Parts: sequence; C-alpha cells; structure tokens
Amino acid sequence: MASQSGNTTTQHPVAKVRCRALLAAALQQGHRTSVARLSSIALRLEQFLNDAGPDRLPWLAVGFASGIGLWFALANSCLWSGVIVFGLAVAGGALATARGQGRFDHLRLAVAAMALSISAGCAVVWMKSALVGTPAISAPVSAEVTARVLHRYARPAQHKVTLQLALTEPGERRAVRADVTVTDDLDRADIREGAVIRLRMRLMPPGAPLVPGGYDAARQAWFDGVAASGFALGPVHLVSPSRDDQWLAYLRRALSEHVRARVPGAAGGLAAAFASGDRGGIPLADEQAMRDSGLTHLLSVSGLHVGAVIAGAYVLAFRILALFPFIALRVRVPLLASCVGGLVGIGYSLLTGAQVPTMRSVFGAMLALGAVALGRRALSMRLLAISAFFVMLMWPESVVGPSFQMSFGSVLALITLHESGPVQAFMAPRGERWWRRWGRHLVMLLLTGMVIDLALMPIALLHFHRAGIYGALANMLAIPLTTFVSMPAIALGLLLDLVGMGGPAWWICGQSLHALLTIAHGFADRSASVVLMPSVSAWRFVAVAGGLIWLALIRGNVRLWGILPAALAVLSLAWVKAPDLIIAGDGRTIAITREAGAAMLILHAGQSTYQRKVMSESAGLDDRTAGSLDGGGSVTAMTRWPGATCTGKACALVIERGGRLWHILMLRGVQQQDGEDLARACAQSDIVIAPMPVERSCTAQRLTLDQSRLSYTGGVMIDLARGSVTTVSQGEGQHPWWRPSP
Repeated sequence: MASQSGNTTTQHPVAKVRCRALLAAALQQGHRTSVARLSSIALRLEQFLNDAGPDRLPWLAVGFASGIGLWFALANSCLWSGVIVFGLAVAGGALATARGQGRFDHLRLAVAAMALSISAGCAVVWMKSALVGTPAISAPVSAEVTARVLHRYARPAQHKVTLQLALTEPGERRAVRADVTVTDDLDRADIREGAVIRLRMRLMPPGAPLVPGGYDAARQAWFDGVAASGFALGPVHLVSPSRDDQWLAYLRRALSEHVRARVPGAAGGLAAAFASGDRGGIPLADEQAMRDSGLTHLLSVSGLHVGAVIAGAYVLAFRILALFPFIALRVRVPLLASCVGGLVGIGYSLLTGAQVPTMRSVFGAMLALGAVALGRRALSMRLLAISAFFVMLMWPESVVGPSFQMSFGSVLALITLHESGPVQAFMAPRGERWWRRWGRHLVMLLLTGMVIDLALMPIALLHFHRAGIYGALANMLAIPLTTFVSMPAIALGLLLDLVGMGGPAWWICGQSLHALLTIAHGFADRSASVVLMPSVSAWRFVAVAGGLIWLALIRGNVRLWGILPAALAVLSLAWVKAPDLIIAGDGRTIAITREAGAAMLILHAGQSTYQRKVMSESAGLDDRTAGSLDGGGSVTAMTRWPGATCTGKACALVIERGGRLWHILMLRGVQQQDGEDLARACAQSDIVIAPMPVERSCTAQRLTLDQSRLSYTGGVMIDLARGSVTTVSQGEGQHPWWRPSP
C-alpha cells in the first residue's frame, strides 16, 4: 500500500504535465479552427465583393445618409460621439492592418470607407445643427413690433398671406426670424420683400409633433433659422417701402400673378405652381385629389419640371446652333447646348425659390448634361450618388424628410429598373412596325410607374399615413400631358405675351390643366383609391429601404436577397393596428379608436380642424371627414357618443380592450380642479387625462397624464391591449430643438 501510494505521488506531476500539454494542444487547435473559420468568412466576403462588383460611391452615399439618420435616431451627444469615434476606430483598424496588395485588403478598404462615411454623416449634420440652429422664443407673446419682410408667400386659395419677418424678439435683444400669417390687407402690393412694416402679432415657439411620428415643425424651424410662428392681430402698417435689391422675389411673384390672371380658376393655381413654384393658388380640394391620385409630385418644382425645362432648352439650343456651319464645324454642339441647358436650369431654380428638391434636380441635371457633353451615359448610379452627396452636404437635415427620400427613391428605382437585363432586352432596338415599338414604350411607361409607386409607398405611409393605389395609371396619363402640353404651353404663352399674342397658348394650357384635374379627381374619388395606415414603426421603413438599396446596388442573383427584408416589412403591416388612445401634448385633444380602429371618438376644446386631421391620420382613418364631428363620418364628437358620460368638467368612458374593461376619465377646461368627488372619480379610473395640473389626490389606478407630465412627454399614444405607451419625447431625445413645454 505504501509503495502504491508513493508511486501515485511520484507519477502525479507527470500526469499533470501531460494534461497541461493536452489542454494547450486542444486550445491551440481550437484557436486554429476559429482563425480558419474567420478566415473562411472573410474570404467569402472578399469573394462576394469581387463577384457582386458594387460601385463604392453609391455605397458611400448610403453610409453618409445612414450616419445622418443615426444622429436623428439616437438620443444624446454621448451616443452621437460614440458613432463618430467607433467609425473612426473601425476605419483606423482596417487601414492599419492593410498591406497594400495583401489578402483581404479589398474587404478592409470597404469596411474602412463605409465606417468613415457613417462617421462623416453623423459629424456633418451635428456640425450644421450647431452652426445654423436657431433656438425658439422662450414663450408665447403678444406685442407690437417693427419688422422687415424677408419673404412673402401668398395663398389666395385660402385667403391668407404668410410673411417671414426679421425682428427683435419682444422682451429680448436677440434678432430672430418669424413666420406670421396675415388675413387682412391681402392685396397690398407695397407689403413685399424688403419693406419695413409695423403690426401687432401673436408669436409662439414652433410646435413639436402633435403626436408621436407627426410632423416636426420645431425641427424644421431649427434648421431653417426660424424662431417663432404666429399671426397678425390687426392691420399692417407700412413704415418704409421695399428696396430695389429684391428684384428676384418681385419677379417671382409678378410671374405667379401674371400666370393666374391668364389662366383663371383652379387651373391657374396649377399653372403658377409649374411656372414659379407658387402653390398658394391651388384649392385644398384639388391638392387633396392630386395627393390621393399619386400626382402630388407634379405640384413641387423638382425632377419632372427641371428635366422638362432643361431638356427643352438643350434641344432648342442644339437645333439652332446646328443651323450655323461656322459653329457646328468648329465647336462641339452638344457641349454648347449643355451649357445653355445648364444656365436655363439654374435660372429656373432661382426663379422658383431654389428649394431643396429643385436644387437636387438641377445639380443632377447638370451632371447629366456634363455626361452627355463628354459622351457618357446621362443617368447612372454614380451620378445619382454624387447628386445625393451634394444635397446631404448642403442640407443634411433633408435626409429624414419625405422630399429627399421620395426624390432619390424614385430615381433609384428608375435606374435599377432600366439597368436590369430583362428590361434592356425588352427595350433593345429591333426591326418591327411602329405600333409594336410604341406598344413596348407604353408597357415600359406603365411598368416604370408601377415600380416607382411600389418603391415610394412605404415612404408615403411612414410620413403621410396614406398612399394612392392608382398612381401608376394616373401618372401614365398625367406625366405626358404635363410634359408635352402644359409646360410647353406655359413657356409659349409667356413668350407670346411679349407681343400680346399669348391667348391661344394660355387656352391650351388651361384646357390641359383642367384635364389634369379631371384625371386627379377621377382616380382619387374611386372607391378604395387610397391605402390608409396608422403610425408605423421606423424599423419597417429601414427594412424596406435597406432591401431596395441592396436590390439596386448589388449585382448578380444575390441581389434578390434584398426582396426578403422588404417583403417581410410589408407583410408585417397586416398586424399594424391603430393605438387605442391618442393624446395631444396640450391634453385637450383626445382621440379614442373604437370598433377595431374603424372609427374614432374625439374630445376637442378648440375650433381648429388641424388637430382632428392629425389624429385621424395617425389612426389610419380618412381625414376628409375629420373636420366634421356630427357623426356622419369616421370621426365623432365624444360628447355625442351614447357610451360616454360628459359634463362641463369631465367626460368618462368605458372601453373593452385586451379582454378587460378600461375606465377612462378626461377632465375639461383649463382651471385646476380638486375636491373629494374628483379624487373618488380618479381612484375609480384606470387612466386620467387632464389639460391642467391636478392635485395629488387625483391618482388613477394605472396612469395619470396631466399638464405637468404631458409638458415633458409631449403627445402620447397608448395601446391598452399590449400595455405600451409611446411619447413624442422618446423620439426627440436631447436634440436641441426639443424642450418641455413651459
């Protein structure tokens, strides 16, 4: 036994060493296996990049836009700094390990470029916010001020004029800009850009979104340099007339008024929008019909208008210059025609106000003209990426807006479709009769409209909660009518008016625009012409956008994988339901959906229909009946609903959600309420909503939303069955334009 014990003692160190050796060998083998697997993955990625052949510039534009989007999506400066630092660290690590011609260098460079572009996008928008962002006025104020008119925007269809004024903030010494609506003295020609006026006005800080996912006027005003908005409380007095250096604004307004005078009625409003970008003369009913029929893009001066103007100038200059052999034999005519088209495009953009969609279209057209002059393709992904970089560097905040997304989304879909193999084979020249050739072009026009509509539908649902169904058919009729009849007639009418002979051209223009309105109303008034959708999560939009970008920028069969996330996001819309409660930030406008979201009850203390429209859109209901609360439409006044008990001080309602009854108490008025009866009613309610502060004795069983809490949360959406609460403040984070209400 002793010998055996001694043997064990002497052999133990040897066994221990062997175990360590075996363990080390196993770890080394595992390390080699892991390295081999990582190397295999990296090799596959490297091979994928080589096979897919993606152009780096469009992907860098996507990364730059993603960085801008992350700045808006993330909550505070710590996270923004983290995005920038992490991107720089990843790029530095990838570049540090590159060996020039070594293995995986293609992958390292791709990772470094994408990381740098994301960091640059986040840094650029943060920098612009810090440089040009304008804090809003501290509180609403009424005062008589003297101000200079910076911009005058007439809306004759609504009998209003909006003046952008430069003034000194009442009670402060800060110079600010404010947008003020005037309903008196609408026809005074002396109140225009450059004039100094005196008036009494009510000014308010630009409003935050009324509900989560709504339009953010405060964010737009922050980047536009506008500190307040309001309305005049009396007549406007002229202190000094306009200066002579505002000739461009005067020319723009004179052009708009001249066109409306030559083309009377609703068609004149459309003609003025095409000629000068002034949409103020379009009646609301016609604008709604254009939107529901998918033709609203025709109302903003962007790609279609700029393209038609520049193309017309290019063709006209080309034909005229080709008539002179001295020029045609010595200078490249396409180069001169491109210069003429570019100058005309720049002048047209300045005349129409140089808005972001216009500048994007002009810059893209300039690139296309340059490509034509150099004998290259006029439209490609690379040119689209350069145009996107230009817009994002100048206006990075536009990335999260519908204009940028729809403009570049439509062009991206257009290029992707026409660069695909089946389409190129279908449109390839061949010996055939004219009617077959025109038939193929007609089919291609319809297919293009359908593809663009499908690509833009998620954007429309995200921002506007509605999208037209018949947009492809409507555009197939409207775009040729606008491009080849209406706009040439406007140009010809303006030219012939110089000699007093523009009448026939204006008649043709009016008839064509009446036909355009007939098309718009015909499609918009059809049953089920519009898809309505409640507020949806941003991840669905990201999934659709990411899938479509992958489909557009990757080559080969692997590009088809982009359909998967887009299809899943679209299919998930079937499970989207309207929130049960929608509460505005002031606590006065409250909407409760009923009958599985098919209708809505609303409690409103004011007379404005804007809040009711926003509520109905957020619930995915038709907002055309939101202005009426007589019970005839999808929106009904809560005080008229038999299931609600309303008094002068409160409304009580019981609804069933998630298999249980919810007792909701909504207080009315602005004065603070207290007392034992109120405390008892609050204690018996699951949710209490109040537009004023309430005493601590008024405590609901589940949630109390009074003025004090709503001032920090902003508007609120509540899903009772899921127990989820979404607030405006969750989406705003600590961005500088967001602050709790005073």
